[in-house]
Amino acid sequence: MSNTSLEKIGCFNTILDPYNGITIESKDLPNSKEEFDLNLDFLIEEIQYKRFLIWIYIDIKKSEFISIATKKGFFFHSCAEEYVLLVKRLKENAIIPTASNHTLGVGAVVINDKNELLVIKERISTAGYKIPGGHIDDAEMITTALQREVLEETGIIVEFESIISLGHFYPHQFHKSNLYILCTATPKSFEINIQDTQEIVDAKWIDVNEYLNDEEVLDYSKAIVIAAIKSKGFNRANQETLCHIKKDFELFFPIES
Repeated sequence: MSNTSLEKIGCFNTILDPYNGITIESKDLPNSKEEFDLNLDFLIEEIQYKRFLIWIYIDIKKSEFISIATKKGFFFHSCAEEYVLLVKRLKENAIIPTASNHTLGVGAVVINDKNELLVIKERISTAGYKIPGGHIDDAEMITTALQREVLEETGIIVEFESIISLGHFYPHQFHKSNLYILCTATPKSFEINIQDTQEIVDAKWIDVNEYLNDEEVLDYSKAIVIAAIKSKGFNRANQETLCHIKKDFELFFPIES
């Protein structure tokens, strides 16, 4: 049976996963709590000595199913706006892959032909000016997020150049880690026009040396700018390298000197 094999057990369509577990999608759940309760008992009895795990996606519209599952030994694994993913161990010490344990962010060092750095000041921040950036949305590519965040915070259109730093911070929002990807980008426009006025109170071009000598600027922010000036970083690679993969992706490799 392959990892995509389907097997009908009771009312459930089950999919075998790489951990010798089975997965039930929310679209394959019955309509009533009673039917879900009875069929879940049948499912557990049928596979308890053959499989290691049971995964169930429960749609928010059927959230009353959650308590039924937890009473049978299921626990929370992860969630999104529209669903909760529950899992039950059928074998002691069965491997359960870690749920999402981090958020992703991107920042951009943008320097124009006048040796001026693009910086912003956040409304809630007590620190000085910093480089523009923010969260990478679900399913969003790094380069796309970089262009979007700079445009929202400054109105400047940019083009990705390279990745020059990776930061890991814990704890961050939602008791998770945060991975912060720092990039360089080339400005394609120059007029400041803040779009996200709720979060950004000011944006401007400032001489790089003036910024690096400003005592109100955090040492971390200065280190990022210095790295962007001195390092070539990691460039976006030719996507044909993994053209056989049928999903969105980006590859980055060190820029050759």
